Amino acid sequence: QQSGRRYNLFLKRRLRIDKRHQSKDSIFFRDGVRRIDFVLSYVDDFNKELEKKSERRKEFESNLQKAGLELETEDKKESEDGKIFFVKIHAPWEVLITYAEVLNIKVPIKENDIPSMVENPLDCMLFPLRLPENVMHPEPDYFTAPFSKDKQELYLINDESTFFSPSMRNRIVNYILTRCPYGTEEGKKKFGIKRLLNNGTYTAAYPLHDCQYWKKANDPNCDNERYTLYMEWARFLRFYKEQPLDLIRKYYGEKIGIYFAWLGFYTEMLFLAAVVGLICFLYGLFTMDENMSSKEICDPAIGGEIIMCPLCDQECEYWRLNTTCESSQYSHLFDNVATLFFAIFMGIWVTLFLEFWKRRQARLKYEWDLVDFEEEQQQLQLRPEYEAKCTQKKRNPVTQEMEPYLPLTSQAVRFCISGTTVLFWVSLIIASMIAVIVYRLAVYAAFASLMENTQTLQPISGLLTPQLATSVTASCLNFVIIMILNFFYERIAIWITDMEIPRTHMEYENRLTMKMFLFQFVNYYSSCFYVAFFKGKFVGYPGAYTYMFNRWRNEECDPAGCLIELTTQLTIVMAGKQIWGNIQEAFVPWICNWWGRRKARNNPENLYSRWEQDHDLQTFGALGLFYEYLEMVIQFGFITLFVASFPLAPLLALMNNILEIRVDSWKLTTQYRRPVAAKAHSIGVWQEILNGMAILSVVTNAFIVAFTSDMIPRLVYYYAYYENEDSPMSGYINNSLSVFLISDFPDRNKPKENPENFVICRYRDYRYPPDHERKYLHSMQFWHILAAKLAFIIIMEHVVFIVKFFVAWMIPDVPADVKARIKREKYLTQKILHEYELEKLKERLCQGDKRATEKEFIATEGRMELSRAM
Repeated sequence: QQSGRRYNLFLKRRLRIDKRHQSKDSIFFRDGVRRIDFVLSYVDDFNKELEKKSERRKEFESNLQKAGLELETEDKKESEDGKIFFVKIHAPWEVLITYAEVLNIKVPIKENDIPSMVENPLDCMLFPLRLPENVMHPEPDYFTAPFSKDKQELYLINDESTFFSPSMRNRIVNYILTRCPYGTEEGKKKFGIKRLLNNGTYTAAYPLHDCQYWKKANDPNCDNERYTLYMEWARFLRFYKEQPLDLIRKYYGEKIGIYFAWLGFYTEMLFLAAVVGLICFLYGLFTMDENMSSKEICDPAIGGEIIMCPLCDQECEYWRLNTTCESSQYSHLFDNVATLFFAIFMGIWVTLFLEFWKRRQARLKYEWDLVDFEEEQQQLQLRPEYEAKCTQKKRNPVTQEMEPYLPLTSQAVRFCISGTTVLFWVSLIIASMIAVIVYRLAVYAAFASLMENTQTLQPISGLLTPQLATSVTASCLNFVIIMILNFFYERIAIWITDMEIPRTHMEYENRLTMKMFLFQFVNYYSSCFYVAFFKGKFVGYPGAYTYMFNRWRNEECDPAGCLIELTTQLTIVMAGKQIWGNIQEAFVPWICNWWGRRKARNNPENLYSRWEQDHDLQTFGALGLFYEYLEMVIQFGFITLFVASFPLAPLLALMNNILEIRVDSWKLTTQYRRPVAAKAHSIGVWQEILNGMAILSVVTNAFIVAFTSDMIPRLVYYYAYYENEDSPMSGYINNSLSVFLISDFPDRNKPKENPENFVICRYRDYRYPPDHERKYLHSMQFWHILAAKLAFIIIMEHVVFIVKFFVAWMIPDVPADVKARIKREKYLTQKILHEYELEKLKERLCQGDKRATEKEFIATEGRMELSRAM
């Protein structure tokens, strides 16, 4: 019996091999001529829905053929697992030219004769970073015009089978698929492949990759663009090479192309910020030994003689300032005069980045024929979900057609539910942040008590202070909470956006973007805002400490300042997010694909068809790019909003982005089905979000320098309160610590033991001593410092904003040469079109066409003259 099964299997495979002469790893129909533009797959699952699904498919495929598409079905016996049917779709020439006109697709009319830009003198130095010319520019540059069926002789049609690129073809077929009806159910006309995918009639719909990514196809008619992209772009060893943006755009469409253009440009601009940040960090490193504050803290005669008040109530002991020697030295790495310079520099860098990106975007719009691009009609079409859920109809004032609409009362209810849900989740984030703060306060006392009373921690107690130990553990805990909340909220955000029933695809994406960004903003940045602007600011003073919930004493900053803790928080959250994101992006799709293909490895390659190979890949959904943009914009916030505390943040972002480009390109080329090509002329709503964050970053960095770092108190001391003219900064530490009489401690705060019988202790604040008539009230120096901080914020903000707006005004959004090229191309295109119309009129006159009057001929010539004059 077993040998009989083997024989049957052999016959089945033999039949499958003999059925077609060409390889199954092909992108053509069985005739080897007609190209496969799209593939639909389905499974005959035997249940009560089987007959209904079969009727839907029959009607849908019949309507596709009526629309002019050609279909070829692969029986499930031909599939690898014997369960899946594949419907291959081909768009013939007549269909392509019809819908190319509908979609206003621009096609070549003449090769571009405008001379290329002036050679860059640095090109010879940048040669190692360049890719071959045939990869960077896979096709010549043409003047283009919107396609018209009546003017086919005007276009450069050398071969009808290759005139429209595969990405244009799959875009046209997808346009038909999303609008093709499949019957009437419950009195409503149903249409579109999206609904059929949602209700399980079809399991997948996708265009094909042109070949396997690791080797070229055997078919000489195949362009092997996927192989080229993998070899020249998607491998990490090519990280130092430029990106083949024209080839990416040709293969994946403009929407994906502009994302990689933006990511590449952002990474290039990060290089400058990373270099300046590294210089500022090295300045702090090399001047560490010259820092007077840390010298005084480490000096046994100064820091060793200063007795600090206990860090927690009752359990903690008095401690000597010089125990924080190492942490004060490391704090100088980030809290020095270079911090101010770098904060101002980054405020200007953000403006340069955004303005130069506008110029780069304008150049891409010209090169990719997007100058006159209006948002695709497809984007403005009603969403199928909107039409399905909106039962009421009203007349559209533009088209004068009846179309579904959502009543105002229903919209209001849905927005209220949506707003309440978002508010609840934002409150949940704030509650989780408060929980982490409570953890910090509770654990801080434990760490303080442990580190002071345990001899085994002596070797590291100088470096790992209670403040730093609390900060590190709290940051790790906070990162875990962030990732958990993020996991759940992504699904909640999609659910509430679906519930709102947005009218168009663009409206849906914009609403989801704002919800996700608001949540991510609060989720990722709330802990950094707490450390930067609240920690150590509302502590009180010995004997009158402030408590959270009347139980936990508020945290104090390290004697060297809170900036080092903000640096720690930022590093853990930013680096952790980047590492986790790359692992998730690279390994999850790879593991899923490996698991899905594990059976196929046991069969001969010539039985594993191209449509089956792509079917086993992951789907790059409609929100695929959304998550990529969101990840990068959150990173942009880390390197701008809090960069004054961590000059190495741009360097970390640069290293991540070099990896990110290759990870994104690798997964898109090797692990995902080919996405449907879509047009986009900009990065959309993300541009406005980046502009908003750029403005906010100036404010946050000014406050960080003023209130989180020790720069302003040091400057006030240097100019107004110095005690030694020869060394103005000497005595600063003693000046910055106030005096408290231990006998004034209430029982709640007083330590249980005082073995050395200390009389006074010191604490970080500017208050009058116990023998002053204004005992423990803020001293005049405190108000001088506060005034200096507020003045600094106002001055820094105004200076940076003035420079930002001046730079933005100085840099035009569109380069002058691009403006000239756009005008030149418009002129030449109009000239070519007018000459074509004139020739047609002459032919009609010669043929005796009465409708082609002499007046019409004169009017056409006059229009040409007017066009030349303009």
